[in-house]
Amino acid sequence: MTRLFARHGALVFVVPLPDDAPAAPGLDEVVAELDAVVLTGGADIAPETYGQEPLRPEWAGQRTRDVYEIDLVRAALDAGKPVLGICRGHQLLNVALGGTLWQDIATQTGSDLTHRSQERYHHNRHDVSLVEGSALAALYPGRTRATVNSVHHQAIAEVAPSLVIEATCPIDGVIEAVRLAGSDPGSDRWAVGVQWHPEFDAVAATEGALPPDALDATPIVEEFLAAARHARERRS
Repeated sequence: MTRLFARHGALVFVVPLPDDAPAAPGLDEVVAELDAVVLTGGADIAPETYGQEPLRPEWAGQRTRDVYEIDLVRAALDAGKPVLGICRGHQLLNVALGGTLWQDIATQTGSDLTHRSQERYHHNRHDVSLVEGSALAALYPGRTRATVNSVHHQAIAEVAPSLVIEATCPIDGVIEAVRLAGSDPGSDRWAVGVQWHPEFDAVAATEGALPPDALDATPIVEEFLAAARHARERRS
């Protein structure tokens, strides 16, 4: 993950999940030191976080992390710091702004598409359709469809009121990218979520192993960093 952004000139800090120690810094202090926030992949989001009970014990998620990251998202947006959500982070952004999730795509939507394969992991891929006229589509002129990696079994169900859909899976309609309405690199509030892992494809690209129809991570990263620079300049 850090290499994806460092390759574009960003200095990356890992923000650990704090314990209950009194010395742990508050969120305002953490956000004040950052120009932008990336929400990474990881464990399931706890269904309690969006007002549900787990349908299976193994989908209980990581509630402590959810609470901290939701507070982090809100603090960052309130401070005018851009937020990029990746996979779990894409889902967390939606929940933080009032949306809900499917706890399990196959169980709850009836989709036959494999969105997560333990055997193939990041080599598991499917198509995404870019929403015509969206800011994401504008980053890829002439592209309406591409392939992305797919390593998830949860997905956005009800979209948060302040988010707009920018990409979907054409096979089953699963939401693959969202954006805070009105977000562009020059806006005061910028937030984007993508269900896939751009960092996996960036590594594959350097190894010459990226499929020719894959969605290049570079435009998304560059837009995010442009938003971060704008936010920093606005504060100086």
